[in-house]
Amino acid sequence: MDRLNEILHELGISKVKLAKFLGVSRQMIYNYLELDDINKWPKDKKVLLLNLLGIKSADELGQIKVDTDYILSVESRINSLFDNTIKSEASTDASTIYEGLGKKQKELLSNIIGILKENLEDDSDHGGDIYNQYLYLYHFIQAMSTSKELKYILGYIAKAAGFIKPLEYVFDEEEQFMFESIMFSAMTLYNGGGVSKTKIAESHRRFINQIEHKMEEKMSRTMELNTIKVQALKELGYTEINESNATEVFEKIAEIQSRKVS
Repeated sequence: MDRLNEILHELGISKVKLAKFLGVSRQMIYNYLELDDINKWPKDKKVLLLNLLGIKSADELGQIKVDTDYILSVESRINSLFDNTIKSEASTDASTIYEGLGKKQKELLSNIIGILKENLEDDSDHGGDIYNQYLYLYHFIQAMSTSKELKYILGYIAKAAGFIKPLEYVFDEEEQFMFESIMFSAMTLYNGGGVSKTKIAESHRRFINQIEHKMEEKMSRTMELNTIKVQALKELGYTEINESNATEVFEKIAEIQSRKVS
């Protein structure tokens, strides 16, 4: 079973991806992999796994050499299943979620949805902690377009977890290199337990002040826009923005803003 885990890791097949291929839950995959012999797996799941790996029996695991040709052959087999899965999902009412996406984008979205659904189903056993994790993840995704550093955080985590090679840089290489180095130093300091709460209290206070300042600016900006909107409606003789007058109102808002600039 150690060799099987090594092969799956070398192929880049995650527990979630394998679970989807075999049609079982992620927890069931963990249970299967804890067994000391593949022959103890349910027969249908064992056959699926052996077919995926391109072998006829578990005895051939030791003969597998994970090279480029082998990786491509396994990917071809597993992708054929995902293609059928996506086509099946596309025939449901949720088909619009995949509209406009390419093959690999569809597969990625399908995998993400699978992880989210499975973990959220287990949320009741974790006192809502999983929900809060994904709520914060949602906010993280919302903020990604406003901060390039958030991409580098994702790169650091993917590397630290062993999913990608440490010298892979898909974003700005120099900036990503600098960020990962600083992040590693910070995580080493955090995990080493060499910093007390009192020593970093001032830094955390500045962190809070910065956030409060940003929230105040956002609130001020929102209030300003609301004031301009009210003024625009008043000047145009409307009481609300609706579908028929939206363009006119927005043009008036832009005009009022330009007055303030000039």
